[in-house]
Amino acid sequence: MAALPDAELLQRHIDGAADAFSEIVRRHRDRMWAVALRTLGDPDEAADAVQDAFVSAFRKAAGFRGEAAVSTWLHRIVVNACLDRLRRKSLRPVADDELVEAAERDSPMPDQTGDRELAMEVTAALRHLPPDQRAALVLVDMMGYSVDEAARVLEVPTGTVKSRCARGRAKLAPFLAHLRNRPDVSGVSSPKGAELRDG
Repeated sequence: MAALPDAELLQRHIDGAADAFSEIVRRHRDRMWAVALRTLGDPDEAADAVQDAFVSAFRKAAGFRGEAAVSTWLHRIVVNACLDRLRRKSLRPVADDELVEAAERDSPMPDQTGDRELAMEVTAALRHLPPDQRAALVLVDMMGYSVDEAARVLEVPTGTVKSRCARGRAKLAPFLAHLRNRPDVSGVSSPKGAELRDG
């Protein structure tokens, strides 16, 4: 079953195959977790959002129309779960030790203190953005999605994604300006754009 395409796995789930959806979760949970953590900035909230999203996907699988990739559909559900949480309540401040723990779980690299500190600073700065701008920046600048892919996930025009990213980068600039001249910012997953460039 592991070699089957996502769409076929989803169809098998719809048809009643017991392990099909578990395989989809196994394939995509790490990336979904990364999106949720970077969007919400809170490990507990991110875990809850991912869980809610997968439960929702499990229940709504029959409504999947195949107009986008299964991964895009899942990302849309996760991002919506995150945005719902951000809109429903103001998230509690995250303690530094929680961010370190989250950065260690999320980082694909071994222990590199400078990278973790940078990730923590960027995550903290993202909390200053409205949810829609934050989601766009996470997808494009942190997760590496193209503007077109992010637009499909967010279900908005590409121009809206570009606008949200530009406004978000401008708002982040004062919070991250001190990183411009740091020699260790290259190669770290962080928002690209004006806030990390000179000028």
